[in-house]
Amino acid sequence: MDPSHGGPSQGIRNSIPELEKIQVHNEVVCLDSPEAFFLGKDSFPVHALGPSKGHWSYSLKLLPWLLENIGRFDAIIVHGIWLYHSYAVTNALITYKKMHAQHKLNENKVPKLFIMPHGMLDPYFQKASSRRLKAIRNWVYWKFIEKKTINTADGILFTCMEELQLARLTFSPYKPKKELNIGYGIAEPPACSAAIQNAFLECCPEIKGRPYILFLSRINEKKGVDLLLRAYSALLRKNAEVIAPLTNKRSATRELSLGVLLYELPVLVIAGPGLESTYGQTVKQLAAELPASTVFFPGMLTGAAKWGAFYGCEAFVLPSHQENFGIAVVEALACGKPALISNQVNIWREIEASGGGLVEDDTLPGTQRLLERWHALTEPEKLAMSVQAQAAYQDRFAVRSAAEKMAAALQ
Repeated sequence: MDPSHGGPSQGIRNSIPELEKIQVHNEVVCLDSPEAFFLGKDSFPVHALGPSKGHWSYSLKLLPWLLENIGRFDAIIVHGIWLYHSYAVTNALITYKKMHAQHKLNENKVPKLFIMPHGMLDPYFQKASSRRLKAIRNWVYWKFIEKKTINTADGILFTCMEELQLARLTFSPYKPKKELNIGYGIAEPPACSAAIQNAFLECCPEIKGRPYILFLSRINEKKGVDLLLRAYSALLRKNAEVIAPLTNKRSATRELSLGVLLYELPVLVIAGPGLESTYGQTVKQLAAELPASTVFFPGMLTGAAKWGAFYGCEAFVLPSHQENFGIAVVEALACGKPALISNQVNIWREIEASGGGLVEDDTLPGTQRLLERWHALTEPEKLAMSVQAQAAYQDRFAVRSAAEKMAAALQ
């Protein structure tokens, strides 16, 4: 349930309060340490059995907890695969069914099992050059363990049709009993206020009064942050070349003109955890090569500061190489901010069809086109896209609709 690990924990926190409103009650069991700082704030029960151990996230406590408690539930949803928790749930249910059979108990009392892979069946993870050893490991793990998890579950839950279709291309034999596209939603954001805006400015005071484009996600190679910085550098150079002939040869005049240009162009705010990683250091080096005060790293933003960052930006950008859903993309739409994304974000078709954003390839030329297309829009065109972004959220990604789809699938 650690929010720094990406979208699934936030998706759980978005959906459970809405499911509660329609009489679907949830409890969460996780392998975090009970003392973790991010626990104890949720409105629903969270059973923290960790900390887990090793790369497999093994927990001695999980299987006994499941055998003692799963009979209380109508359904179990496993979020994510490839780790001990999905293996443990599958084996707990096998044991539980055998116990029921031995005692001739009602089989309807055995909970249904649903797996929500959150993009972990995407072929990207088997094809990416940086993941060759992990791809081999996954094939072996699939053959001996995970294919049983997927193919014996009562249903596989997907966040969008793109994810569902891509999952069919990765492993064999892939024969789930049911494939269910239940969508995904986020709760309505808090209304924009001075307090929310100030919360962000406290984290990034240098941005006050300046237009900016926001990246808000983990700083990870998969997210294409290096493409964003290189594309932004190209945008600065291109616009500097446009105004250069308009200045005379005196360096002071030229420097003044370029300074005005840099101030008028939106700067970049790159918010999220991971800057201390090896890839994060590469990102910092790329940013250091750009003119001063054009890229800002406020760190991971949560709560009011996160919403302040969304409300204050011109647009949200995510040139990701693979994104199962992109909760931050939808959060931007909910705040009325256009999404500039790659066509490897699985909801790109919905974004493009809605007119609430721009879509290009997850390449350097594609990311350059994203920024250039946005910069070329007039203010009325940007405003119109903002209106369409908000409408896209209401029509396609509101959390109540997603909760109702999930409840229907479980029933």
